[in-house]
Amino acid sequence: MFAAWLGDVAARRGLVAPSLRLASSDASFRRYLRADLAAGGSVIVMDAPPPHEDVRPFVHVAGLIERAGLHAPRVLEADAAHGFLLLDDLGNEPYLGALQDAQMRGDARRADALMRDAIAALIVWQRDVAADALPPYDDALLRRELALFAEWCVARECKAVWSEAQAATWLQACDLLVADALAQPRVAVHRDWMPRNLMVAEPNPGILDFQDAVRGPIAYDVASLLRDAFLSWDEEQEIDWAVRFWQAAKKAGLPVRADFAEFWRELEWIGLQRHLKVLGIFSRLKHRDGKPAYSEDLPRFFAYAHKVASRYSALRPLARLLEPLMGATHIDAFY
Repeated sequence: MFAAWLGDVAARRGLVAPSLRLASSDASFRRYLRADLAAGGSVIVMDAPPPHEDVRPFVHVAGLIERAGLHAPRVLEADAAHGFLLLDDLGNEPYLGALQDAQMRGDARRADALMRDAIAALIVWQRDVAADALPPYDDALLRRELALFAEWCVARECKAVWSEAQAATWLQACDLLVADALAQPRVAVHRDWMPRNLMVAEPNPGILDFQDAVRGPIAYDVASLLRDAFLSWDEEQEIDWAVRFWQAAKKAGLPVRADFAEFWRELEWIGLQRHLKVLGIFSRLKHRDGKPAYSEDLPRFFAYAHKVASRYSALRPLARLLEPLMGATHIDAFY
């Protein structure tokens, strides 16, 4: 089926069939291939098997992004029933590699320029992507995400069994985090606005992996950008970029809190919800999906989570709950 669809697209679009090669892979079941065009340039082919993936949200959000004037792959051809898409090619320089290179070389100016572009694009995303056209980041979804931590990280990765008291502490922490997330102002949320999903492009950045976008907490995507799965920054630098976002958001009329300290607390709390979710997802990738490489970054996320939980009195019982799970993950290097 894929070969027949691709052959038809190649004939109409001028794809050079022998040039087809793997473009990238991710944590999903999607496959991305790159193909050259006879007229020059290249395109991306997405193969997303319908039993595991649904490309319709991708197509929908791609349209919202295009209408907002941001830079993301346009959908050039679609066979949604079979999970096949032909997309614009945004190049092969991910933000992640560019930022890691800047960190390694001590090039703070390059890192700052890239992050400022990502922040500026996020302001446009939150202002101009139609949040009402997205599903809600509601109580049920927030709790399903948190449950991934207990099921896959605690029970499967750490092989821990909580007592009734520990389980009650966990549920109380979940209640606090969910209530705080639902109390934040609501905007369009990418849900993975991180360097791995941004491309160095013109205009900068190119935006990828947006199919899971929702209407939810305004601080979520900033937390995703600043406290990333694959690289970390000094907290002073995190705060500097967070202030820049907060100031630009106020200027753009976005509903951020009037007090930066309260916005920063919201960023930390929703970041903690995300980090617990990612600990669960990365553990699931290892134990269910046969992708163990993601577990190498579990210590980074334990460090993020423990640092925030330790900072706020209401969350300190959660910090104590995390501590027995962290012994084998060698978190010291991330503090």
